[in-house]
Amino acid sequence: MKAHFDGSDYVPERDHDRLARQLKEIYAVMMRGQWRTLRELEELTGHPQASISARLRDFRKKRFGGYTVEKHYRGFGVFEYRVLAKPEQQTFEWY
Repeated sequence: MKAHFDGSDYVPERDHDRLARQLKEIYAVMMRGQWRTLRELEELTGHPQASISARLRDFRKKRFGGYTVEKHYRGFGVFEYRVLAKPEQQTFEWY
């Protein structure tokens, strides 16, 4: 299944490769099963926190795998996230 991005500002020629790269890199980190804050994900991937948050929302969508994305309050106004892998998960083609 190929990633299908959309949105009012989405321009495939401009945005698809960047969003697909973000999705793939964030997926690789999140499949390690650890809780991560947006700041930690930014440090690990180099992507902005707003983009990381958007990609985490994408993971919940059926067309991106329908993953369970858990959110937990770490403290001091900071949340952390974990994506749960599915044993029967399909392989997604993000490019």
